[in-house]
Amino acid sequence: MKLKFIGADHEVTGSCHYVECAGRHLLVDYGMEQGVDVYENVPIPVQESMIDCVILTHAHVDHSGMLPLLYARGFRGKIFMTEATADLCSIMLRDCAHIQMQEAEWKNRKAKRSAEVQSAEPIYTMEDADGTIRLIVPCPYDKEIEVCEGVRIRFTDIGHLLGSASVEMWLTENGMKKKVVFSGDIGNKNQPLIRDPQKTAEADYVVMESTYGDRLHAKDRVDYAGELVKILKDTFDHGGNVVIPSFAVGRTQELLYFLRKIKTERLVEGHENFPVYVDSPLAVEATGIFQKNIYNCFDDEAMELVRQGINPISFPGLRLSITSEESKDINFDDTPKVILSASGMCEAGRIRHHLKHNLWRPECTILFVGYQAIGTLGRAIIEGKKEVKLFGEPIEVRAKIAQLVGLSGHADKNGLLEWICGFEKKPEKVFVVHGEDSVTTAFAGCLRHEYGFDSYAPYSGAEFDLLTGEITYDPEPVPVKKRRVVSDIFNRLLAAGARLMAVIQKNEGGTNKDLAKFADQINALADKWDR
Repeated sequence: MKLKFIGADHEVTGSCHYVECAGRHLLVDYGMEQGVDVYENVPIPVQESMIDCVILTHAHVDHSGMLPLLYARGFRGKIFMTEATADLCSIMLRDCAHIQMQEAEWKNRKAKRSAEVQSAEPIYTMEDADGTIRLIVPCPYDKEIEVCEGVRIRFTDIGHLLGSASVEMWLTENGMKKKVVFSGDIGNKNQPLIRDPQKTAEADYVVMESTYGDRLHAKDRVDYAGELVKILKDTFDHGGNVVIPSFAVGRTQELLYFLRKIKTERLVEGHENFPVYVDSPLAVEATGIFQKNIYNCFDDEAMELVRQGINPISFPGLRLSITSEESKDINFDDTPKVILSASGMCEAGRIRHHLKHNLWRPECTILFVGYQAIGTLGRAIIEGKKEVKLFGEPIEVRAKIAQLVGLSGHADKNGLLEWICGFEKKPEKVFVVHGEDSVTTAFAGCLRHEYGFDSYAPYSGAEFDLLTGEITYDPEPVPVKKRRVVSDIFNRLLAAGARLMAVIQKNEGGTNKDLAKFADQINALADKWDR
């Protein structure tokens, strides 16, 4: 019975954990890395076709975005997730595939123009995304589900995103039982629309995130609508646009919730009828999914509006841009406006076009409302970079740069402590993951020294024996820039070697004649390559 840490260890994105129990191989999340790779994810220790199932905590790309690659390499097991997460993944994974294919096409066109070799290929294709979606098993909250022999799970609402969950996992091997809880991303309390995070009573081991483990949100509940009104009025008075890089799923819908209140109550004096553009096909589809899951996921405040016949995330003056032509037209309209566009970290999507048209205008405001990972364009702008490159063109940053501080889908340090201290009995060990390098170390230290937890912040590749409670492999941290680049093909070779060992162990007790033949085949192959 083993737990191995694959990704989002001492960094924030690329979440993935591997669990081995009773001969079964499972993954919890399989996310895409975004921004700068500080510590490289390690390969999955078995071939993708040997993974029996995947449990997904929520739909954000840094937790789900590599699932189609798993499918492309032979995975055909089931993928368990909540019902709302299943709805969101059905659009988000296709969107990811579309982006991969577009980027590969763009690189090949660029190479052709410069007479370079055209070699770019997408990480995965739309067919891979469609195949992945067919493997999804939607699950309700709060129900125990047997996912394979020896493994049961239960999803609990963790309040981070529509459908997000922590995962309780009960493992049984040779009569021995252990319970592991994976927090997923723990939500911030008092977010609009969705419920607050729910606690879990008990666990032997806990794997928990620490994104904001070194900071505190405002003590008092922030009047986000009021803060937004000030930014809107100041910008509109100067004839500018408010451009909001926003994650298509979650943050966009929260902002629509506040903008509905502002528009309905006519709070922006002199600009009461300002237009709001949602320029993201994915965000438009996601907004529809939010509306579909009202009764399963919305909090009491949003449900009160629904009971009054009010749609919490729609209002007059809301304009949804689907086509590229509609997107282009936005920046040729001089009317001061709000533009909500993805991606939230400015790394891809239509937001880059809006930044190109608005970043250099001092009358405009670029408003950030979410976490910006190290190495992303959004992080560079927030940290004061005076010039950025967009589509190969240098753009001066003259617009006002603002943040809605505290508007976050992640719990702050106090929220994280409240969740882990909510266990009725201290877990045997707490693994701190999904945080920047210094944050995971500091938060694990806080849990250990101030709250008495046996806590540990593992690096990618660390292995833990869930039966003995021992760390069986504790790798030294090696930053990516100092690590020998290992090709994807070599990673596959390592996985094939791991599979070979599994097959050898499986054949223990076989007939001497068959085992001798197998050994001769392996030695012959080794002789061929060991030259």
